[in-house]
Amino acid sequence: MIEIIGILILGYLLGSIPFALLVGKWGHGMDIRQHGSGNLGTTNTFRVLGKKAGIIVLIGDLGKGAVASLVPILLGSELHPLFAGLAAVIGHIYPIFAKFKGGKAVATSGGMLLVSSPILFLILLISFLTTLRFSRMVSLSSIVAASIGIVAAITIGIVEQDWIVPTFFTVLALFVIFKHRENISRIRQGTESKINMFAKDKKEID
Repeated sequence: MIEIIGILILGYLLGSIPFALLVGKWGHGMDIRQHGSGNLGTTNTFRVLGKKAGIIVLIGDLGKGAVASLVPILLGSELHPLFAGLAAVIGHIYPIFAKFKGGKAVATSGGMLLVSSPILFLILLISFLTTLRFSRMVSLSSIVAASIGIVAAITIGIVEQDWIVPTFFTVLALFVIFKHRENISRIRQGTESKINMFAKDKKEID
């Protein structure tokens, strides 16, 4: 039990590392919480600081979920990797190192699934990038990926007769969609910000 609690605490602390805040302050002398949406996530970093900074934060946020999920595997713990990854997701949303105000944990959730369910991760990645390519809206891409992911997760559960990942992911995906409720309103109004991940610099980002 002590080992499990330790892994969960470590996962939360890993998730709490505010890469967007660190990249903003160390690389640009800027507190990203005071710009754009104010979120400590990949999308706001791309929008405010540009492509290079956004990619660094994306890798960092993905890595948090992946590393946290790997810990119980490496330690041979009975704890399912998903729960360690969830601790990182919670840490990203409510980071102790940033006054408990973080991001929406899309990338961190992706890192968790990369370890726990690579097939589901690949489906989500394709769905996300395809939607982003045509809409240039990260929020819409996240919502679409989460929705398609639910269907894919249920299908995987039926095929593999294992409902741990599908059940877990469905709850997480619904939470991610809920966290985007303000974005959904802006999408309907046609006022949602757009971003071009293939832009050469931040001047090309809307």
